[in-house]
Amino acid sequence: MIASPDFGMGVDSLGTVTSLSSWSDADKGGLSEQPLILVVDDHPTSRMTAATLLAVEGYQVLEAESGPHALSMVAETKPDLLLLDVMMPGMDGFEVCRRLKQDEHTRLIPIVFVTALNDRRSRIRGIEAGGDDFLTKPFDRLELTARVKSLVRQKRLNEDLDHAEQVLFSIARSIESRDPNTGDHCERLVAMGKAFGEFLNLSRISIRDLMWGGYLHDIGKVGIPDAVLLKKGQFTPPEFEVMKQHVLIGEKICQPLRTMRGVLPIIRHHHERWDGSGYPDRLAGDEIPFLAQVFQIIDIYDALTSERPYKVAFTPEKALEIIAAETAKGWRNPELVEQFTKFIRTVVLKAKVKHENAKGSSLVEKTATLAS
Repeated sequence: MIASPDFGMGVDSLGTVTSLSSWSDADKGGLSEQPLILVVDDHPTSRMTAATLLAVEGYQVLEAESGPHALSMVAETKPDLLLLDVMMPGMDGFEVCRRLKQDEHTRLIPIVFVTALNDRRSRIRGIEAGGDDFLTKPFDRLELTARVKSLVRQKRLNEDLDHAEQVLFSIARSIESRDPNTGDHCERLVAMGKAFGEFLNLSRISIRDLMWGGYLHDIGKVGIPDAVLLKKGQFTPPEFEVMKQHVLIGEKICQPLRTMRGVLPIIRHHHERWDGSGYPDRLAGDEIPFLAQVFQIIDIYDALTSERPYKVAFTPEKALEIIAAETAKGWRNPELVEQFTKFIRTVVLKAKVKHENAKGSSLVEKTATLAS
């Protein structure tokens, strides 16, 4: 049962409306810090009403009377949520929302639009702008506090998730830096995954998973000893058994994050072979998850076309020839290899020729200018 708060309130030097009551973490819905809410409305009475209701519930509240003022305060204070009026002179609430959702630093801040009763058009525009929820005037105290509490909690969960993902990507980059032979391998895989995924007309989520796979496919190498990971030359059978563990370690590292579910099959299965001779599970044919099949071909192509201490970089056509030979052995999906070959020849190589021609034209123009 929630205790009755003390209704005394004060205003600090920043203009923050603060509750003088002492709330437990349980009373604030498990939030360990007092959340900061920014109320944006050009009508002082409406601002004060919302600020008072929220302060009574134990929130810190800031007020802004216009869109530009709101953007300035968000940049300065990083609130946990915006209660944003739709109709304001100059910059309206929709434009404020669009700007915040497009900014990497503020995109996770929940925005609750305040609209008139049954204002369906504003709700549609709010959804298009990226709004998270809607409230109507006059405010219902219970509805206001319930929605604010839920969205603030969700924001903090999203921030934790975002942080966890960034930690994983940082680990992946550190692994790449351990092996000086790989260069910008991960970055190239991300770019190629996006381009080939679009060529195959994959869904937005599948393309994202392919791109994330570019960074995370070898994250399990963090658990492989340097003596094995950085060895020059062929592995002994025991060393190869150690190396093969990286796919299982990587899967285990990423498994706790729900957003990584689509990447897990790539991490675990990108060394399987079409004929069942790969690892770790010796899957064959379409038993191998499709995105793992797609990623595998991209990974192999990049390795073949990149220079390493033990080999020169093969030309794109030579790399495709090697992949075709492996396909003939039964290692790759023939239909997918055919699609990839078409992609390289019609998209990648044409783009490369176009880029080189543009560079050549620019050089000719500069030479002509210097000669004149």
